[in-house]
Amino acid sequence: MCGRYHFNYQAVDEMQELLADGSWKMELAVEDRDIRPGDMAPVIVAGGSLTKAGNDPKLQMHRQRWGFPSPDGKGLVFNARSETVFDKPMFRESVSLRRAAVPGTWFYEWNKSKEKYTFKKEGSRVLFLAGFYSLYEDGEHFVILTTEANFSMSPVHDRMPVILEREDVGNWIFDEAKARSILRKSQPQLDRSCEYEQQTLFDLLDTSI
Repeated sequence: MCGRYHFNYQAVDEMQELLADGSWKMELAVEDRDIRPGDMAPVIVAGGSLTKAGNDPKLQMHRQRWGFPSPDGKGLVFNARSETVFDKPMFRESVSLRRAAVPGTWFYEWNKSKEKYTFKKEGSRVLFLAGFYSLYEDGEHFVILTTEANFSMSPVHDRMPVILEREDVGNWIFDEAKARSILRKSQPQLDRSCEYEQQTLFDLLDTSI
């Protein structure tokens, strides 16, 4: 599951390197905040024209809302299981035709004791989460894909977002065969920290001197 993540200037820097010149406005993306389902957020998608090289499709930044309206009209569907996404009627057209990469600096997860953990990718300032989007009356909405948790995530939760390597962002967005292959890749190891653990440490310090 992925129900909240953070976006800040570090993600902006990484996005700028991936996107074609003139495909976005910096002032639209400079944010430093947590992103929750229902929020608008920057998302990387396929552009509608070619790069200066003349033979490669380009990437663009769109601002989209996180979560598809639920079929029953109650709430939002903001995650989809990677193992079944190409088979689900609600998702299969969108994931086949409109894949996206969702940039962020870290994401959060809560364990069964409601303790909040922060996850970052080892050796990287930015996460690119695999997603896809669809068009609704109020604009574009995106969903983030999840997969079985790896060793670094499983002590907290049994699911984790599908994390794209930077070099796989274009392959994920433009090539369905490669996208399906990416979903079968092992997920990278994550750095994990817990606010509860930090608070407990300070509570143990003797401050009565």
